[in-house]
Amino acid sequence: MSQEIIIVGAGFAGSECAWACASRGVPVTLYEMRPVKMTPAHQTGHFSELVCSNSFKSQDPDTPAGQLKTEMTALGSLVIPTGQKHSVPGGSALAVDRENYAAEVTKTLEDHPLITVKREEFTPEMAQAHLANGGQLAICTGPLTTDPLSQWLADLTGRKHLYFYDAVSPTVEADSLDMDIIFAQSRYDKGGGDDYLNCPFNKEEYDAFVEALVAAEQVPLKGFEKAIYFEGCKPIEEIARKGHDSLRFGNFKPVGLTDPRTDRRPWAALQLRPENREKTLYSLVACQNRLKWGVQKEVLQMVPGLRDAEFVRLGVIHRNTYIEAPKALTPWLEFRDHPGLFVAGQLTGVEGYVESAAMGIYVGITLARRAQGLEPAVPSRPSAYGSLVSHLQDETERDFAPMNINWGLFPDPPDAPRKKDERRQKKLDAARVAFQSWKDQLT
Repeated sequence: MSQEIIIVGAGFAGSECAWACASRGVPVTLYEMRPVKMTPAHQTGHFSELVCSNSFKSQDPDTPAGQLKTEMTALGSLVIPTGQKHSVPGGSALAVDRENYAAEVTKTLEDHPLITVKREEFTPEMAQAHLANGGQLAICTGPLTTDPLSQWLADLTGRKHLYFYDAVSPTVEADSLDMDIIFAQSRYDKGGGDDYLNCPFNKEEYDAFVEALVAAEQVPLKGFEKAIYFEGCKPIEEIARKGHDSLRFGNFKPVGLTDPRTDRRPWAALQLRPENREKTLYSLVACQNRLKWGVQKEVLQMVPGLRDAEFVRLGVIHRNTYIEAPKALTPWLEFRDHPGLFVAGQLTGVEGYVESAAMGIYVGITLARRAQGLEPAVPSRPSAYGSLVSHLQDETERDFAPMNINWGLFPDPPDAPRKKDERRQKKLDAARVAFQSWKDQLT
């Protein structure tokens, strides 16, 4: 039986996955189809190419993104130190020179004696043969996975567990909500009394919101995307354009709700639903949209109770292939029903360059440990890694969607202070202790 490890895709996740294995003394074969076959988004054949922003987000170690970078660096990350080497001015963010950064990542991986690079398309038939022979396989192909591989993954998981288009509503931090305005009530008091939070509009507030919504600028579609909206995921701005009252008779209907401030049904109501078990994050129900992020935040902060809301994710509708991880993957990102098959990066349901790279390191560590006869080591919950993995394993009844690292993913420590800054510092303190404990297990 083969012990060979194959990694498919040399984006952020695949590059880190290959590096994590090789730097631990485990040989791998890395497949990258570019430049033999290009995607609609990439411009070069470089590994870890930045296809959108050139920012790796905050370098501040006291932020969620900063803590994740610290953990990645401690685990031997390739992309973080390479990004720092090729940084350009970006304020508090780690911004990088695209060409020089990607060129160095490519050369570093191609020059490593334990990494064999194959510039060709990897097919489902190759995957099936490799797995049947006992090999280990990590799919790190990201949101633009080829159609044959996407179809194969869909067949393996059941199509309902593989998403091809994001229709994601915005998500806010619970402690940034104005609970003097927002009230807890399920419609007609069905289910748990605090299952939903409600943002009540009066007529004037609703009118102003709709006017701003329909006037807001949308993100233009990319060449490989189509404006195809299923009935349940139409952008709220498109619904509002059909008629001024469309939202309050649809997504924002107030029936079955009573505003305790007036003891009457509100004119309209935007509902918030818990996004995680701890209820530290809430999603804006049925508020998917294609508004540009700056104006989107301005419009949504017009909603009663959301004036000071801190958004950890804004609404999107775009092509993005990813697995419904809580249903399909183990905590170490191996398919539950298909031993030896792993996914890493955005396919797992994380969002962003750094988060994708982090999952590549994690899968690479697991593959290396397995090759050395060791069991997987799941990160401690309070760490940044543990918080991301917890998101990927959270089977709360909700529509699973990709997410960046954010404060709401970190668990509240026992006896958490009421002041936000103090509570966040406690989260960081717990994350640092938990990460060190996990890292000690890996050595």
